[in-house]
Amino acid sequence: MTPDLGPGLPARVTVREVSLRDGLQIEAPVPLASKIRLLEAVVAAGVPEVEVTAFVSPSKVPALADAAELAVQLHRFPDTAFSALVASANGARRAADAGLDAVEYVVSAADGHSRANVGRSTGEAIALIDEIVAIGRERAMSVEVIVATAWDCPFDGPTDPERTLDVVRAAVGAGADRIAVADTIGTTTPRRTADLLTAVREITGTLPLGAHFHDTRGAGLASAWAAVSVGVDRLDASAGGLGGCPFAPGASGNIATEDLVYLLRDSGVETGIDLSAAIDAAVVAGDVVGHDLPGSLVRAGDRAR
Repeated sequence: MTPDLGPGLPARVTVREVSLRDGLQIEAPVPLASKIRLLEAVVAAGVPEVEVTAFVSPSKVPALADAAELAVQLHRFPDTAFSALVASANGARRAADAGLDAVEYVVSAADGHSRANVGRSTGEAIALIDEIVAIGRERAMSVEVIVATAWDCPFDGPTDPERTLDVVRAAVGAGADRIAVADTIGTTTPRRTADLLTAVREITGTLPLGAHFHDTRGAGLASAWAAVSVGVDRLDASAGGLGGCPFAPGASGNIATEDLVYLLRDSGVETGIDLSAAIDAAVVAGDVVGHDLPGSLVRAGDRAR
């Protein structure tokens, strides 16, 4: 299937900033004050949604051990929608107790990554969706199910598309509020992206559908474009391209928020994000973690500069 790159593009794409969670999870822990500094920078860019942390085991992801402390500070940003990643029912309850009104529950479509990531098989992870959605209903908290390793797994190789679609079917059947599909190790390409997301859309119907890409092999932005071309209007991105999965060998580099905004802006797709401020946020992200980031515009700047 060849993606339609023509007039079918959505007028607007919602970009969710994930540098505070996916971006920092593979880094050495940084002080809470540094996280607030990064958060201030991405909010100043006009990002409408931020995945701000994860309520997971501090021993497994020490960089996010201060999730509850960070949540206390979120009242300072009343115009931004915040969410947190969870990997269990207990994590969902902790997020609700901390005042979050949206969570993402991750289910890996590949058993190998699922066991490395959360210590359970894909089937066992699917079985928890109902309970986590029920917690969301009880606590007035929206629940998004993210399908990880949707295209490929670092342990199991190519993911059978039916495994990804089975997770999507279970999430829709359980009453999840949103669905997202993630290229955890940055292997997909535009054709594969369009094919799978077209099949996913047939299941999700009118539910909000998002996508999450890594630029590990240089095809992240192209795959994001392919997703938009088949009707996906929600994309995750990270300031400067910061991030990766600590439980997926070789995974590195989310698509960079500023690079994505640059592409969409010049294609006539609105995001509501100020590109200059997004580049500034990428600079802050690099400063917070103390090393250069892979994003292109953080090095080259906007063409108008």
